[in-house]
Amino acid sequence: MSATAPPPSFDTKHFRSVLGHFPTGVTVVTGMIDGAPYGFTIGSFTSISLEPPLVGFFPQTDSDTWAAMAPFGKYCVNVLRDTQADLCWRFAKSGVGDDRFEGLSWRPSSTGCPIIDGVGAWIDCEITESIRLGDHYLVVGAVVELDHHAEPPEPLVFYRGALGGFSGSN
Repeated sequence: MSATAPPPSFDTKHFRSVLGHFPTGVTVVTGMIDGAPYGFTIGSFTSISLEPPLVGFFPQTDSDTWAAMAPFGKYCVNVLRDTQADLCWRFAKSGVGDDRFEGLSWRPSSTGCPIIDGVGAWIDCEITESIRLGDHYLVVGAVVELDHHAEPPEPLVFYRGALGGFSGSN
Protein backbone atom coordinates (compact mmCIF):
# COMPACT_ATOMS: atom_id res chain seq x y z
CA MET A 1 0.00 0.00 0.00
CA SER A 2 1.46 3.36 -0.94
CA ALA A 3 0.75 6.66 0.72
CA THR A 4 -1.04 9.30 -1.26
CA ALA A 5 -0.75 13.04 -0.85
CA PRO A 6 -3.58 14.79 1.02
CA PRO A 7 -6.00 16.86 -1.06
CA PRO A 8 -4.86 20.45 -1.74
CA SER A 9 -7.45 21.74 0.72
CA PHE A 10 -6.06 19.62 3.60
CA ASP A 11 -5.54 21.82 6.68
CA THR A 12 -2.17 20.87 8.18
CA LYS A 13 -2.60 23.31 11.11
CA HIS A 14 -5.86 21.58 12.06
CA PHE A 15 -4.17 18.17 11.66
CA ARG A 16 -1.41 19.24 14.05
CA SER A 17 -3.94 20.71 16.50
CA VAL A 18 -6.04 17.53 16.59
CA LEU A 19 -2.99 15.28 17.04
CA GLY A 20 -1.80 17.63 19.80
CA HIS A 21 -4.67 16.27 21.89
CA PHE A 22 -2.72 13.01 22.20
CA PRO A 23 -0.09 13.37 24.95
CA THR A 24 3.40 12.08 24.26
CA GLY A 25 6.39 11.38 26.44
CA VAL A 26 9.52 13.43 25.93
CA THR A 27 12.90 11.87 25.21
CA VAL A 28 16.37 12.92 24.21
CA VAL A 29 17.89 10.52 21.68
CA THR A 30 21.68 10.52 21.95
CA GLY A 31 24.58 9.16 19.95
CA MET A 32 28.17 9.95 19.05
CA ILE A 33 29.81 11.80 16.17
CA ASP A 34 33.58 11.50 15.89
CA GLY A 35 33.90 10.77 19.61
CA ALA A 36 31.71 13.68 20.72
CA PRO A 37 28.20 13.37 22.27
CA TYR A 38 25.19 14.55 20.30
CA GLY A 39 21.46 14.40 20.85
CA PHE A 40 18.07 15.85 20.08
CA THR A 41 14.57 15.95 21.55
CA ILE A 42 12.09 13.37 20.26
CA GLY A 43 8.44 13.00 21.31
CA SER A 44 7.60 10.28 18.81
CA PHE A 45 9.16 7.26 20.53
CA THR A 46 7.48 3.87 20.84
CA SER A 47 7.89 0.26 21.84
CA ILE A 48 7.61 -1.98 18.77
CA SER A 49 8.19 -5.58 19.84
CA LEU A 50 8.91 -7.70 22.92
CA GLU A 51 10.30 -10.70 20.96
CA PRO A 52 12.76 -9.52 19.82
CA PRO A 53 12.96 -6.35 21.93
CA LEU A 54 12.61 -3.47 19.46
CA VAL A 55 11.85 0.23 19.89
CA GLY A 56 11.61 3.06 17.42
CA PHE A 57 11.45 6.79 16.98
CA PHE A 58 10.59 9.20 14.16
CA PRO A 59 13.14 11.94 13.35
CA GLN A 60 12.33 14.43 10.60
CA THR A 61 13.99 13.72 7.27
CA ASP A 62 15.55 17.19 7.30
CA SER A 63 17.07 16.81 10.79
CA ASP A 64 20.75 17.84 10.62
CA THR A 65 21.39 16.20 13.98
CA TRP A 66 19.95 12.85 12.94
CA ALA A 67 21.77 12.92 9.60
CA ALA A 68 25.05 13.37 11.48
CA MET A 69 24.27 10.76 14.19
CA ALA A 70 22.80 7.99 11.98
CA PRO A 71 26.12 6.63 10.62
CA PHE A 72 27.17 5.71 14.20
CA GLY A 73 24.54 2.94 14.00
CA LYS A 74 23.54 3.16 17.65
CA TYR A 75 21.42 5.41 19.82
CA CYS A 76 20.20 5.75 23.38
CA VAL A 77 16.72 6.98 24.28
CA ASN A 78 16.79 9.07 27.46
CA VAL A 79 13.26 9.32 28.92
CA LEU A 80 12.92 12.71 30.62
CA ARG A 81 11.38 13.29 34.04
CA ASP A 82 8.95 16.11 34.80
CA THR A 83 11.79 18.08 36.41
CA GLN A 84 13.82 18.02 33.17
CA ALA A 85 11.84 20.36 30.91
CA ASP A 86 15.02 22.42 30.52
CA LEU A 87 16.65 19.45 28.78
CA CYS A 88 13.72 19.18 26.39
CA TRP A 89 14.29 22.74 25.19
CA ARG A 90 18.08 22.46 25.33
CA PHE A 91 18.03 19.58 22.83
CA ALA A 92 15.08 20.84 20.74
CA LYS A 93 17.06 22.73 18.16
CA SER A 94 18.50 22.03 14.76
CA GLY A 95 22.13 21.85 13.77
CA VAL A 96 25.19 20.04 15.06
CA GLY A 97 28.36 21.07 16.83
CA ASP A 98 26.69 23.23 19.46
CA ASP A 99 26.77 23.30 23.27
CA ARG A 100 23.91 20.92 24.12
CA PHE A 101 26.17 18.75 26.31
CA GLU A 102 28.15 21.62 27.84
CA GLY A 103 28.08 21.26 31.64
CA LEU A 104 25.73 18.25 31.40
CA SER A 105 26.59 15.09 33.36
CA TRP A 106 26.37 11.84 31.41
CA ARG A 107 28.03 8.46 31.13
CA PRO A 108 28.52 6.19 28.11
CA SER A 109 26.17 3.25 27.58
CA SER A 110 27.52 -0.15 26.57
CA THR A 111 27.30 0.96 22.93
CA GLY A 112 29.01 4.27 23.72
CA CYS A 113 25.94 6.49 23.53
CA PRO A 114 25.35 9.13 26.23
CA ILE A 115 23.06 8.26 29.15
CA ILE A 116 22.09 11.59 30.70
CA ASP A 117 22.34 11.56 34.51
CA GLY A 118 19.01 11.58 36.34
CA VAL A 119 16.70 10.57 33.49
CA GLY A 120 13.64 8.49 34.30
CA ALA A 121 14.76 5.61 32.10
CA TRP A 122 17.12 4.87 29.22
CA ILE A 123 17.11 2.38 26.36
CA ASP A 124 20.36 1.65 24.52
CA CYS A 125 19.94 0.38 20.95
CA GLU A 126 21.63 -0.73 17.76
CA ILE A 127 19.87 0.40 14.59
CA THR A 128 18.30 -2.47 12.66
CA GLU A 129 16.60 -0.41 9.97
CA SER A 130 15.50 3.05 8.96
CA ILE A 131 12.50 3.58 6.72
CA ARG A 132 11.41 6.87 5.17
CA LEU A 133 7.72 7.56 5.81
CA GLY A 134 6.52 10.91 4.49
CA ASP A 135 8.58 13.69 6.07
CA HIS A 136 10.00 11.44 8.82
CA TYR A 137 12.06 8.28 9.19
CA LEU A 138 11.06 5.33 11.33
CA VAL A 139 14.32 4.32 13.01
CA VAL A 140 14.07 0.84 14.53
CA GLY A 141 16.52 -0.22 17.21
CA ALA A 142 17.29 -3.58 18.77
CA VAL A 143 17.48 -3.05 22.53
CA VAL A 144 20.95 -3.86 23.86
CA GLU A 145 20.52 -2.66 27.44
CA LEU A 146 18.02 -0.59 29.45
CA ASP A 147 17.23 0.57 32.94
CA HIS A 148 15.12 3.05 34.92
CA HIS A 149 15.67 5.46 37.79
CA ALA A 150 15.51 3.92 41.26
CA GLU A 151 12.81 6.35 42.39
CA PRO A 152 9.42 6.15 40.65
CA PRO A 153 9.75 9.19 38.39
CA GLU A 154 7.00 11.43 37.12
CA PRO A 155 7.40 11.52 33.33
CA LEU A 156 7.68 14.70 31.28
CA VAL A 157 4.68 14.90 28.96
CA PHE A 158 4.01 17.11 25.93
CA TYR A 159 0.32 17.94 25.49
CA ARG A 160 -1.32 20.62 23.33
CA GLY A 161 1.90 22.56 22.91
CA ALA A 162 2.94 22.56 26.57
CA LEU A 163 5.14 20.48 28.87
CA GLY A 164 4.00 19.07 32.18
CA GLY A 165 4.16 16.07 34.47
CA PHE A 166 1.85 13.13 34.92
CA SER A 167 0.97 11.46 38.17
CA GLY A 168 -0.96 8.25 37.71
CA SER A 169 -3.15 6.70 40.35
CA ASN A 170 -2.69 3.08 41.33
